[in-house]
Amino acid sequence: MTNLLKTKIDFLVGEKKAIILEKEINVKTIEDLLYYFPYRYIDKSTFININQIYREDVYIQIKGKVVGKEIVKSKTPRLVVKFADETGITELVFFKGLKWINESLKLGQSYVIFGKPTKFQNSFNFAHPDFELLSKYVSNPQEKFSPMYNTTERMKNTFLNSKGISKIMHIVFNYLKGNIDESLPNYIIEKYNLLPRNVALQQVHFPFSPEHLEKAKNRLKFEELFFMQFEHQATKTTRKSKNNGFVFNFVGKNFNDFYNKYLPFTLTNAQKRVIKEIRADMKNGYQMNRLLQGDVGSGKTLVALLIILIALDNRFQGAIMTPTEILAIQHFNTIQNLLQKMSNIRIALLTGSTKVSERRKLLPYIADGTINIVIGTHALLEESVQFNNLGLAIIDEQHRFGVAQRSKLWEKNNVKPPHILVMTATPIPRTLAMSVYGDLDVSVINELPPGRKPVHTIHYYENGRLRLFDFMREQIKKGRQIYVVYPLIEESEKLDLLDLKNGFDAIERSFPLPEYHISMIHGRLKPQDKEYEMELFKKGITNIMVATTVIEVGVDVPNASVMVIENAERFGLSQLHQLRGRVGRGAEKSYCILMTSDKLTTDSRKRIDVMCKTTDGFAISEADLKLRGPGDLAGTAQSGVLNLKLADIIKDEPIMRECRRLAEFILNKDPELLYPENILLKNYLDRHKANTDYSQIS
Repeated sequence: MTNLLKTKIDFLVGEKKAIILEKEINVKTIEDLLYYFPYRYIDKSTFININQIYREDVYIQIKGKVVGKEIVKSKTPRLVVKFADETGITELVFFKGLKWINESLKLGQSYVIFGKPTKFQNSFNFAHPDFELLSKYVSNPQEKFSPMYNTTERMKNTFLNSKGISKIMHIVFNYLKGNIDESLPNYIIEKYNLLPRNVALQQVHFPFSPEHLEKAKNRLKFEELFFMQFEHQATKTTRKSKNNGFVFNFVGKNFNDFYNKYLPFTLTNAQKRVIKEIRADMKNGYQMNRLLQGDVGSGKTLVALLIILIALDNRFQGAIMTPTEILAIQHFNTIQNLLQKMSNIRIALLTGSTKVSERRKLLPYIADGTINIVIGTHALLEESVQFNNLGLAIIDEQHRFGVAQRSKLWEKNNVKPPHILVMTATPIPRTLAMSVYGDLDVSVINELPPGRKPVHTIHYYENGRLRLFDFMREQIKKGRQIYVVYPLIEESEKLDLLDLKNGFDAIERSFPLPEYHISMIHGRLKPQDKEYEMELFKKGITNIMVATTVIEVGVDVPNASVMVIENAERFGLSQLHQLRGRVGRGAEKSYCILMTSDKLTTDSRKRIDVMCKTTDGFAISEADLKLRGPGDLAGTAQSGVLNLKLADIIKDEPIMRECRRLAEFILNKDPELLYPENILLKNYLDRHKANTDYSQIS
């Protein structure tokens, strides 16, 4: 029967409809169709009397008899059917298929009518309602809750509307006759009191009652979350069962010299704990794949450097890959500055704008191991970049890289894959970390360095702009510098760039030369121009930096103590938090000012309120997850990891946690799934393996 589920649907729906279903909703096989779930259900289990009809905007159901009918011949012929119950009479009006409907609706027969009433000349009627013999309705319990399916205009044009999909589903279930192979072993079904898979699929499309529907959904959510968690845990188990990692069992001169002589400040307890966790990974003989979370300013770069020094002590090279040139340059400058007294270590910067002549010089030194640390953008992934012995690859703000891009890092060492440390300053809620990064070990730096003061966040409406400018002048008088950030959204890049330039002009008028110096930075500037403008700001020459979100990550200017975010309602919470993290890096009190229009949606107002109430990145990310859902957070939209059909990682977190525990239990006991009770599970997993397995790539 498994092969049957993998059968293409052409023979059921015809070639033309099959092509449309594949293109529009990616349904190709019978199994795809079974897992194309309704988005809601219409309750056909209850009836109302004709004299109880009082509104036009809802579907209702009535039962009664046909007591009269007439074809009205006019410019637009129509069939008018008089339909009565014991409380009154209404009219059913049809404009199409008059001959067939006239023959189907027989005088004196009892029918069930379902539709949306319309008020015409002070009385209600039904235009083109669904109808069914009352006797048939009574004998068919599965039709009491009608499924509604999402469809597109193209589908509707070929009669693949919700009703059309429902008819195809009936054909499929009649064809399968309940022969749908089980995906979960019997002991799991019994332990968690789950419906069998064939029953759950039938009930999710055509439920007998709300209770049946709930049980069906529960079974299918469990299945979905269990296989997601099982894949994560299996990947982790495989990694740790194979001796496939470099062993860094030596801490030597590089680490000790830096730690004892050149460390700029004492590490926090959280940083020390994280270094111990990473160090343990790199000694164990399996390849490290660890996610390092740390709020903005928590000291992830310093941890990364210390770990790289351990790689160097074990005669390996280290690499840091970043999503933007600004961040790559920032890391390069920071690390070069920290290591300036350690002349034996050579560092290189490699980005898309590195000159050809410079690249020609660098590449042979990277290839022969003369260069110990390479910092760059996705330029590191190019085939021409060959390492001598890459032992550790650090990916910063990793959700900005596609999975396939990241997989290329594995190929940068011919002997074994390098250890991978993934870093993010976007705090990831535990539910999302469990579902997206469930195969990674997670470390969290949950402590800020001493002396860091929380940023005071204020919300101004547009009518508070003069107050804002007065405040900015006060801060500049005190010697502070200011960021003013505008949103930049790809779909309307030209419009947003115009916003930026208009904003720049307005600020320039209010902060004129020679008293004030203002600069502007955005994504369309040449890299050297961006760098020039950033240098002016870092040196304190520029008072106000007007920018797009290119400054979201990696820019570290301790004297910048004010962050003004224009059109703050257009940003997500995590992005607002990232931007706010660009200030508060020095000893002075820092401010984040959220400028919005006077009219805010409910969600926008909630986001602004959260930002003003807390600076805790994890609290913010939890709020963001609840407001926006998981799609845009942590790059999950691009990875496809959370392409869940029924389960919701927030509402169904208890199920997900139980599925994780169950997956760990099974794999600890039977990692190869060889026990008789797990053969069904093994067979199902083998049949559903993806063509490209990215599961082991962090």
